[in-house]
Amino acid sequence: MEKVKKYQQIIIQVLEEWLDVQSKNSDSIKNYLIADTERNHYQLLRMGWEGDSYVFNPMIHLDIINEKVWLQANYTDVSVAEDLVLAGIDRQDIVLGLQPPFVRPHTAYGVA
Repeated sequence: MEKVKKYQQIIIQVLEEWLDVQSKNSDSIKNYLIADTERNHYQLLRMGWEGDSYVFNPMIHLDIINEKVWLQANYTDVSVAEDLVLAGIDRQDIVLGLQPPFVRPHTAYGVA
């Protein structure tokens, strides 16, 4: 459980840093960090109005499953996995859930 707590803190720190950068880009669209530390789900979300259009976009979604960080979605141009490695998460403890299972062994990251 100590590893999970460490990974929770790192995920939140990395997402908060990214959130701070993105929040400066628009006044009408807000960015939100959603962190469910009890169930280990983490998400960055864009929400608001852009002209006459309502925007609701999950940008990044991470889960912690069996002491590994799963990158489930990344709709940004940021390498979230690399940011997590630089912040202290072991490369082999990051699973690219957004990649098909047969591709994961050929990445620089862990497998389930």
